[in-house]
Amino acid sequence: MPANPAPTLPEDDTLFRLLRQLDAAPEGSQRATAEALGVSLGRLNALLRAVTEAGLIQRTDRNSPDKRQRVAYTLTPRGAAEKARLVDSFLARKLNEYNALHAELTGTTAKLSPQKNRTVPMQSHLAPVPELFVSYESAQKLKMEAADLPSWDLTARQVCDLELLMNGGFNPLKGFMGQADYDNVVDNMRLADGALWPMPITLDVSEAFAGAVEEGQDIALRDAEGVILAILSISDKWSPDKVREAKKVYGADDVAHPAVNYLHNVAGPVYLGGAITGIQQPVHYDFRARRDTPNELRAYFRKLGWRKIVAFQTRNPLHRAHQELTFRAAKEAQANLLIHPVVGLTKPGDVDHFTRVRCYEAVLDQYPAATTTMSLLNLAMRMAGPREAVWHGLIRKNHGCTHMIVGRDHAGPGKNSAGEDFYGPYDAQDLFRDHQEEMGIEMVDFKHMVFVQERAQYEPADEIEDRDNVTILNISGTELRRRLREGLEIPEWFSFPEVVRELRRTSPPRSQQGFTVFFTGLSGSGKSTIANAIMVKLMEQGGRPVTLLDGDIVRKNLSSELGFSKEHRDLNIRRIGYVASEITKNGGIAICAPIAPYTVTRRAVREEIEQFGAFVEVHVATSLEECERRDRKGLYKLAREGKIKEFTGISDPYEAPTHAELVVDTEGMDVDYCAQQVLLKLESMGLIAA
Repeated sequence: MPANPAPTLPEDDTLFRLLRQLDAAPEGSQRATAEALGVSLGRLNALLRAVTEAGLIQRTDRNSPDKRQRVAYTLTPRGAAEKARLVDSFLARKLNEYNALHAELTGTTAKLSPQKNRTVPMQSHLAPVPELFVSYESAQKLKMEAADLPSWDLTARQVCDLELLMNGGFNPLKGFMGQADYDNVVDNMRLADGALWPMPITLDVSEAFAGAVEEGQDIALRDAEGVILAILSISDKWSPDKVREAKKVYGADDVAHPAVNYLHNVAGPVYLGGAITGIQQPVHYDFRARRDTPNELRAYFRKLGWRKIVAFQTRNPLHRAHQELTFRAAKEAQANLLIHPVVGLTKPGDVDHFTRVRCYEAVLDQYPAATTTMSLLNLAMRMAGPREAVWHGLIRKNHGCTHMIVGRDHAGPGKNSAGEDFYGPYDAQDLFRDHQEEMGIEMVDFKHMVFVQERAQYEPADEIEDRDNVTILNISGTELRRRLREGLEIPEWFSFPEVVRELRRTSPPRSQQGFTVFFTGLSGSGKSTIANAIMVKLMEQGGRPVTLLDGDIVRKNLSSELGFSKEHRDLNIRRIGYVASEITKNGGIAICAPIAPYTVTRRAVREEIEQFGAFVEVHVATSLEECERRDRKGLYKLAREGKIKEFTGISDPYEAPTHAELVVDTEGMDVDYCAQQVLLKLESMGLIAA
């Protein structure tokens, strides 16, 4: 059968008048709507059918004694976006008509700018943006009243989101998204009213907390120390389709993406949406003088008379190539420069923000003070590539910027599970360029800068015409990390001595860093035996304190109150990870030997430890049959008889690592040989001296 033909929409003028009337009076009678449009009831019904089939309006039934008022029509998000388009079209046409009439009557043009460009700069990007804070007096009153409200302790990411909601960084959002906004953003990168917004901003909570609150209720939002920051008036509560969110927002449902992993394994299963009443900003004790709200930055730009500002988004230390790039970008745009690094949550494994800000401050002296400033952005990045680039542009527009540098693979998370890039190298630039006029902020391309030795200067790689006759030098991020790890020279043409000095303070050569060796395997596989041997051999070498966190030892001293449910086993491993991260941070060696059967938990421990040093996962891959044959404690026998519930390998799964740094099998191998394999691996990674 042939497909149903698409509905034929009325001409733009009629459609505009219909959508405007329905938006203004959604519950008006059909007769009143027909009179407002100047059409018959029959014609009105035909119009309503066409726009309903096109998905621009939705019909709802209601009780009324008048049969002409038993139906209400409201605009859908798509209808709101179409109405906005028609408004712009209508205004542009009327402006042209006015200009033509003005010229006919006076002989001169009216000199009115098009609607999107007619606002003077002072009114567009430097006027204050709306904030969600109440007055100081109201805040004090609300703090007292909030004592009786249910409280949700915000995660680190939620604190970042809430701060930018309250201070206007996420304008036009008025709170955490409700379901209609969330669905439309996930599917179309637009809010329910049609406004461009590419990233879901949601408050995820546990099932237990969600079950204790209802729509229409107020809850207090507090930081990790219990300080109240805001009140959320719940308008929506729902369980999202996280697979859909992952595919639509991040391009793939692949936990190799840090935001997808967060979505599935960290975020709560229920979302709450609603308006925010801001009481106070989160407290930051670090770099206070560098933290500015959007309105503080806008006031600063007004005071200095800056009208064009190009923002440089970064989550990495600045080197000489970045300095040259930002100089050129500001010059091309004839704009002042805002270095605007992210100091909230970035990609796991990034240099910590304390080190980065010290590096930025060291480099800031290389910029002319009259044309450059720096401010810190407490943003929780999602590493969402193209969508994130548009998101960053909207945030920078809210901070008063007119231009933004967008890099190659902007906010890319790296490789997916198949070893391929999540996004194309220019996808972010393409999407930003498509929406920059609507956003009101212009993109400046990120040029790949390389050092030309003969001219002793940085130049854009694609603008070197005599490349065959000159020596081009460049150091990649991977090569820089290798040189830091191995204590090798970092040439002055690449970076500033002050920056290198700060990086070496935080990232000394690996042979001087703390690290963790994390053994995982079935009960009876030989983990503890090898771990004890490694501990002794490392203590024999000396140089760093060594701590053994064996599963049985931890159960006795750190987790004695825990049982063996999945929840308690996860908590036990996370406790081990926390202690190991503290040991690693302080330059020691932690040797862990739990079963650790779950991939998600091992990944969380890895990410926590790798902030401070190396994480070496050793999979002791002894077979279940061999482990059961050994069974010195008789645990497998009891598990087979059903006397031990949720026993790993029998009644509960063991998820074997797929990317462990080392795999050993103790079957047929003596302990000394297995320990030697671990030592050789540590030597090859530069963690111990050869």
